[in-house]
This record gives sequence, C-alpha cells and structure tokens, in this order.
Amino acid sequence: MSRPIIRSFFDEPTNTVSYLVGDPATKKAAIIDPVLDYDHSSGEADTRSVEAMLKAAEDAGNIIEWVLETHAHADHLSGAPFIKAKTGAKIGIGEHIKDVQRIFRPIFNATDVKTDGSDFDHLFRDGERFKVGELEVEVLYTPGHTPADISYKIEDAVFVGDTLFMPDYGTARADFPGGDAHRLYRSIKRLLALSPETRLFMCHDYKAPGRDTFAWETTVREQRENNVHVKDGVSEDEFVAMRQARDTKLSAPKLLLPSIQVNIRAGKFPPAEANGVRYLAIPVKLRGGAQTWV
Repeated sequence: MSRPIIRSFFDEPTNTVSYLVGDPATKKAAIIDPVLDYDHSSGEADTRSVEAMLKAAEDAGNIIEWVLETHAHADHLSGAPFIKAKTGAKIGIGEHIKDVQRIFRPIFNATDVKTDGSDFDHLFRDGERFKVGELEVEVLYTPGHTPADISYKIEDAVFVGDTLFMPDYGTARADFPGGDAHRLYRSIKRLLALSPETRLFMCHDYKAPGRDTFAWETTVREQRENNVHVKDGVSEDEFVAMRQARDTKLSAPKLLLPSIQVNIRAGKFPPAEANGVRYLAIPVKLRGGAQTWV
C-alpha cells in the first residue's frame, strides 16, 4: 500500500478543512473540498485560499488531476472552478448530486441548472475505484447529512466530508432538505466498520468545549471508542432521537443560501444578467403581518 502525502488547509471563517492529497511516486494529486473566499456582507469573492493550495502543490511538484467534492456544501462556496481553470483538473462529486439539484433548482428558480449532474465532469457511484497516480481511491456512498454525500478512501485515509466530526464534537446535522438521521447513522457505521487503524479526515472542526486547538484527523478506533454521539453501544434509535432533537436547535449556516446555489452548479455563480452582473437569489419567506402588505 502506498501512503498518500496529505496536506491540510484550514479556513477559519467557515471552519472548513480542504486537502491536497499527493502520490509520492508520481507527484499526481487531488484537491478535496476547496474553499472560495466569500464575504457575505459585501458580495465579494476571492481566490486566495485556493491560490495557497495551488502554490503548495506547485512547490511540491504536484500535478493536480482531480478536484473532489464530498457533497454540495451548505457552509462555504467551492473553489473548484478556479482550480480547474488553472490546472485542467476534473471536478468530481457523487452521482446523487442530481437529487440535490432537483431539490434546490425550484427553490432558487435556477432554470439554468440541469438536474442531470452535467455541471460536473464526473459523477461517482458507490464502490467506484480510480487512481490518483498510483494511489487507489475508493468511493463510499455515505448519505444522511445530505442525500448525496460520499467519502473518498485513498489507501489508508478516508476523507469523510460532513458525515463525522472529531470524537469530542460528534456528528453532522441531518435536517437539510433530503437529509436523514437514520441514513446518517448507517453511513457512520459503514465508516466505522473499516480497519481500526484507518485514518479519518474531517471537513470541519469547531473546537469542542474544553479543547483549545482545532483538529481534523482521527482514526476509526478513536471514533468507535470516543465519539460522543455514536460510539460503540449507541443504537440507531438513540442516535436518531439525539440527532433530531439537536438539529431543531441549530441555526442555518451563515452562507447557506449562497453556498447551495453556487455548489449545485459545480462552484459556478449564476449566469450574468443583462447588465453583466451576477446575482445570488434570496428566497423570502413572509411570516405574520408581513404577508399583508405585499
């Protein structure tokens, strides 16, 4: 077994971890879950985070072949199109992105969005295998957080997206449209059935109470023994009751609305209007008296 060279990049404004994963033998590499810098208050987008990843890849002599998305993120915008434009890398995501596109296309009246996943270069199916250089990659379908989540097993390392967090923080929410706590539990159990020494890499960290530093690497063994939500002995019914109760108390991610409508387009913004400007839509929900004066 080859051992991938993994470099992590933490974006504190969105608590997101992106990864540069390289094959030491061939220098071929993939970037996983890259972040586009976006200021919600001003509507300004910037590429400094992905440029830092590309600079690190260049310094290491890496050739970027893939940009791999674990799912259509609801808390940050994807930097995948910029990486593709600079390197020619293909953008891949799970085949069930089609379900997510079908859910959100009418919500944003995003008539330009196809619901066949063709905005992406490749749609991965469960169990599909491919290579990054000489590294063996296996796709694991791990829905629950969304209906389209996948994890990437690259030799002894698994990039789990939002399915799991560090053991002291627990698990991802399952209350987004198409999410399901039962499926999330089963996806987590699938991951925790891997070899105990398997390394697991998180997509987010929020520093659990009592922990002073951010962290995003753990193992299957550590998760089985210590995960505060789903360690060994926690039943599916117990987990679902906990998860559903917890999710009702969570607020929407700050970048939910811009993130979803960009990420279902493989990281692209909506088409420019006649004035040359691109706009993000904000569906307005009228409550109470607000319904009387529109």
